[in-house]
Amino acid sequence: MSGVRTLKTGVSGVRGVVGDSLTPHLLVSFAQAFGTYLGGGLVAIGRDTRPSGQMVRSALVGGLLATGCNVIDLDIVPVPTLQIACARNPETIGGIAITASHNPQQWNALKFIRSDGIFLYPYQVQELLNVYHQGEFALVGNEQIGEVVSDDQAIERHVAELLARTDRKAIADGNFKVVVDCCNGAGAVVSERLLRELGCEVIAINDTPDGIFPHLPEPVPENMGQLEQAVREHGADLGMVQDADADRLALVNEQGMAVGEEYTLALAADTVAAAGPLPLVTNLVTSRMIEEVAERYNCPMHRTAVGEVYVVEAMQRAARDYRAAGHTDQDDRVFGGEGNGGVIDPRIHYCRDSLRAMCLILEGLAHRGGTLSSWTEEAFRPSAIVKERIDCPAARVQPAILALREEYAGQEIEETDGILVRWPDRSWVQARPSNTEPIMRVVAEADSHQQAQDLADQAMAVIRQAIG
Repeated sequence: MSGVRTLKTGVSGVRGVVGDSLTPHLLVSFAQAFGTYLGGGLVAIGRDTRPSGQMVRSALVGGLLATGCNVIDLDIVPVPTLQIACARNPETIGGIAITASHNPQQWNALKFIRSDGIFLYPYQVQELLNVYHQGEFALVGNEQIGEVVSDDQAIERHVAELLARTDRKAIADGNFKVVVDCCNGAGAVVSERLLRELGCEVIAINDTPDGIFPHLPEPVPENMGQLEQAVREHGADLGMVQDADADRLALVNEQGMAVGEEYTLALAADTVAAAGPLPLVTNLVTSRMIEEVAERYNCPMHRTAVGEVYVVEAMQRAARDYRAAGHTDQDDRVFGGEGNGGVIDPRIHYCRDSLRAMCLILEGLAHRGGTLSSWTEEAFRPSAIVKERIDCPAARVQPAILALREEYAGQEIEETDGILVRWPDRSWVQARPSNTEPIMRVVAEADSHQQAQDLADQAMAVIRQAIG
């Protein structure tokens, strides 16, 4: 396996295969680059449960200390917990999350966080990469070497904020039985406890925080068979599954059927918007279901390029504009996220947070009554979304985009992120290079699964021919 091929750097941080592209030397260098970029100060770090996490942590600590930074170590925590910890501590100037999110176990990654608990904006990522590539790091002498301290209360603070913002009584009155699958990831240190605090009866599976994933950690239907079976066996009201760093959530209904990760954001938005209109923000490849929520509650709707940071930037703009227009006197009157199960509620923080998603889904279910199946069927028109992927070297991405542009000439085309093609019946297909893997992602949505699959297959055929 080529180290160059498996190393991914970009808006999502630095990601690679441990022992191949993600080496101790590279990790120390990126830590030194980040310390140099920040100019010293207190940096928070946290990790998911991958077995490589200890090695990565040690390399980062060494690199940061060498540049005069002090380190506050949160150990194993969900990524949103780390982001909130950065934002709430006025002494913290940045953070690094050690996680490869949905990637298989052999991968690990670094996600760089600003002092306000938001991932670096694209221009800041480029500035950091420039520091890294120049290799001129601001190393300090012996007397200026930083120190490491621990923070074992970050999860407590996160849970307290969630509980304070959630209708706990309504959820407790619902007497929900919930199966939660933490995939032996970072969610295993908090999810069962949160659900019990909300008044649910909880059956936890894969809740050992050892990083030995029982299935691929991406929360998509093909990886949710164990959860589906557990929901049926226990007669649960719903099932919830997280990815390895607990920023994404997907659902299984009371019939033991995965409803798809796209429903997480749509249902959470339905819960929030029901209390009053507010701007809704998501990326270009999120299901059109969120637009149905916007139409139902008279909410402004905004779409962005794919990537959490792009959604966050657009949410912040939308919130400022909404207040400036006199619609609200609140700074955080906006809601958004991504269709991969990533819910962003700025009343907690501008980050994807599976724990906040749990609270909103249960709150919405409690307020509506009925079942998860009835909610999805009554609130949204029939729709199906298909997600495919194809290996594609970076050098072949542009030829693939050009071929797709020629194939769909005459249709409505948008090229904000890759290429997106829309049809009058609101079906669409998008192809774009991944931010995290050497592949192209193809996503299509239509009224039926077969229609969506046909759209995706057609785009895949064009890409295959273009890349040879």
